[in-house]
Amino acid sequence: MRIDIITVLPELLKSPFEASILKRAIDKKLVEIHLHNLRDYTDKSYNQVDDYQFGGGAGMVLMIEPIDKCISALKKERQYDEIIYMTPDGETLNQKVSNGLSLLKNIIILCGHYKGVDQRVRNTLITREISIGDYVLSGGELGAAVLCDSIIRLLPGVLNDETSALTDTFQDNLLAPPVYTRPREYKGLKVPDILLSGNFPEIEKWREDQAMERTLKLRPDLLRE
Repeated sequence: MRIDIITVLPELLKSPFEASILKRAIDKKLVEIHLHNLRDYTDKSYNQVDDYQFGGGAGMVLMIEPIDKCISALKKERQYDEIIYMTPDGETLNQKVSNGLSLLKNIIILCGHYKGVDQRVRNTLITREISIGDYVLSGGELGAAVLCDSIIRLLPGVLNDETSALTDTFQDNLLAPPVYTRPREYKGLKVPDILLSGNFPEIEKWREDQAMERTLKLRPDLLRE
């Protein structure tokens, strides 16, 4: 998989891809991450990529020209399955969205900034708009990092135990069951006996029951999806 990220702050995005699972995926050549500085695609003085809103109003807007130039240059090199704009008013990211995107080959992610992007970008260049929640960040970079993490960990070979991703919270519209590790007892707090029994069919049933119980209590809305 290849992910191209268009941003005015590439330095903000470098760190997430230089450690842990994401770095391992890159090192194993399971994914390519390419950061593109939007300022490299403008001929305005001082590398300007934003301007005031027509009609007045607070906040600057990213201009269509540098975005169009960047996306056009990338599309000349390869086909893209999705061109995603990170925006608070997009569809909310969930496990189903991440699962679907993990099956794609080439993705462009455009990070919004300031007051957003010229609407003509959204109308003509973007194929999908995604939000990581009903709140506003200073820019789309952190959202893009979250989106990439949720996708990349699903790629075959990224996790040491590929079944781990299949049992994550939300994969079956259920919250994950509780998990325990050593010691068996700590300050009077004991691990449930069933997990120490070695009876794996019963353990699996216990986990399914616990997952359902937690979902009904904490997120019953998931069972209606």
